[in-house]
Amino acid sequence: MHSFKLFPLSLVSVAISSSFFSQADPFEYPELQPSQMDFGGVGLMQMPTGRMAPEGEFNFGGSWNNEYHMYNVSLQLMPWFETTIRYTLIQDLFYSSDPSFSGDTPYTDKGIDFKARLLEESYYLPEIAVGIRDFGGTGLYDGEFLAGTKRFGPLDVTLGMGWGYMGQSGNATNPFCKASDKFCERSSDTKNNGGSVDYERWFKGPASIYGGLEYQTPYKPLSFKLEYDSNDYSQDFPVVRGGIDMTQHTPWNVGAVYRLDDWGVAKVSYERGDTLTLGFNLTSNFNELKASWRDEEAPILRPNQAEVLDDVDFAQLSKELDVIAGYQNNQILIDQDTIIIKGEQVKYRDRDEALERAGAVIANSVPSHIKTYKIVETTQSNEMVEQQINADKFRDISEENYLGAHVSDSATKQEPSSGKSTIYYDGKERFDYSVSPHLAQSFGSAEDFYLYNIGLNTGASLWVTEKVQISGSIYINLLDNYDKFNYIAPPDGTSVPRVRTMFRAYVHDNPVRMDHLQFTWFEDYGHGIYSQAYAGYLESMFAGVGGEVLYRPLNSNWAIGADLTAISQRDPNSWFGVYDQERQFSEEDGRYYNVMSQGTTGFVTGYYMPQWEMLDNTLFKVGFGKFLAGDIGTRIDFSKQFKSGVIAGAFASLTDMSVEDYGEGSFTKGFYVSIPFDLITVKPSGNRAWFSWLPITRDGGQQLHKQHELFNHTDSRSPWFQRPSSVQ
Repeated sequence: MHSFKLFPLSLVSVAISSSFFSQADPFEYPELQPSQMDFGGVGLMQMPTGRMAPEGEFNFGGSWNNEYHMYNVSLQLMPWFETTIRYTLIQDLFYSSDPSFSGDTPYTDKGIDFKARLLEESYYLPEIAVGIRDFGGTGLYDGEFLAGTKRFGPLDVTLGMGWGYMGQSGNATNPFCKASDKFCERSSDTKNNGGSVDYERWFKGPASIYGGLEYQTPYKPLSFKLEYDSNDYSQDFPVVRGGIDMTQHTPWNVGAVYRLDDWGVAKVSYERGDTLTLGFNLTSNFNELKASWRDEEAPILRPNQAEVLDDVDFAQLSKELDVIAGYQNNQILIDQDTIIIKGEQVKYRDRDEALERAGAVIANSVPSHIKTYKIVETTQSNEMVEQQINADKFRDISEENYLGAHVSDSATKQEPSSGKSTIYYDGKERFDYSVSPHLAQSFGSAEDFYLYNIGLNTGASLWVTEKVQISGSIYINLLDNYDKFNYIAPPDGTSVPRVRTMFRAYVHDNPVRMDHLQFTWFEDYGHGIYSQAYAGYLESMFAGVGGEVLYRPLNSNWAIGADLTAISQRDPNSWFGVYDQERQFSEEDGRYYNVMSQGTTGFVTGYYMPQWEMLDNTLFKVGFGKFLAGDIGTRIDFSKQFKSGVIAGAFASLTDMSVEDYGEGSFTKGFYVSIPFDLITVKPSGNRAWFSWLPITRDGGQQLHKQHELFNHTDSRSPWFQRPSSVQ
């Protein structure tokens, strides 16, 4: 049996104390805010509503009762589109009947839900939404719904129709059955590997009407819910497989929601007439996160102190350009009446802020005969974009000689231009080193719900020429539980190489190892064409030689690139060795398995940032090519950037590998969130923290983890990762 802790009921009792009634104004009600249901996503308790949360709202939550422990993440990706990822741990049922494989891990179901708004609420019409629950899941909770919600003062009224899990009671006739007989029956067959989309079942079979109310009390933190539940629970998994009694004594569920300021919500409900369910949500909004840091003071424009170039302290100028304006590893060049600064912008996402600071630093340091400041932004020694600043206009702006003065009035963004210039100071560091934390994680595995690996990457790099870099890193594993990972070798007869399922051998079994060691040659051909060629130990599992080329026009919302790499899989028991035989033998379970001793991988990839209002601030990446295991197909990556700069994305690899060969999960997919460092640190920074979610690790649809991605390196040409915050 599993136990859980009850949240303090004082959170509810305080809301109904006598002081509440004595202080509340009965004629004024706080605005009702949409709340999350047990499954995750905006709704009542079991049933979804037509409501949407504010754009960017992020909820991490859980709900607990005797039968189900549910954990979910819900994100309002667009004003009209809601996404939810959910894990359900079914109590008193084990993941498998083999204790040596999964132990006492509860049966775990993964689910993904979507909801799309069809109609916004108006004076007469409700807000209407349609949704899919357990999209691409195992079928335990799959269902569809259409719901409308209307606001009447402090009261939200919902009426909806559900199919599948939400239509199990069958209290209404399926309207689609009137149009076609194929909608009258819902097949009980599902694609049991999970991850496959059973669209053939959508809106078929029994249908049910459901509804409910959510009431905002005069006391702002507290609201109440009443729900008519359209699922009779007769076909729930614990009932069918475990013989658990989930008899629905009444279809009416009641609940209360208590908001803990803006960061959390506590919930309690009484469902089915005999089940107490407790819940909790941590909330934030990616559209409202603000950066707050301590920064160096912006320089104040002073009269020129240098009369000739010999009076300029170029070492000090270089330091100030780095510390104050964020242009690291800079070089200072002079071409007659023009000063040229080449450097990497590592500090400010807002390039106007960087330009204004750099312009003031330069103006305070150089003689008055310098009429043009050229700031060339570089990445990995390649020139990306040039900002040309007119010195006289810049002084007018800095002195606010006219209304609405802005640094962009004095600057022109253009392709980097070549010319005859003399290097007066070279502040570029040839050697660099770093130490960074690393987290790898997987959810919902048979051996344990959460598998993790925490370690440190200690890296270093050296520029041996202006264009050639040698870099390497050693990975130190600090803590992990991958000793529980029992996937040793696939069943006899499979030909799929083990390109990622050998993760345990590389990390847990070898806690200190060389992560990568490679030579990289970067080249800039001008007019938006960039390339890299690389050779060596490219990542923790693969060595090889290859290259990438990218075309990215300046200020364009698209780019296209291609890469090709000859690969050999590294031997986990050796720092420098690679497998020389494709067929390997596992001494742990006495079976043979394949590895990728020699092969190729490569993709042609297109990048597109739509300019449509419906998909504002989004990026599509679509690549077609050959994956590590030899399977051929496409990888689709879609991401959304919120006003704060937080990016949320999802990806999927669809290949010619069969579902049977791939195994559980059916195809590779995952989600990620990228958070700018300047939102979580006290200093401005152009770096990002990445958090990813992978439902399960298998060998199909896997890509090489290259050290350098040209699309990322060329971001300043048409910013995506470095877009400034627009939070007011």
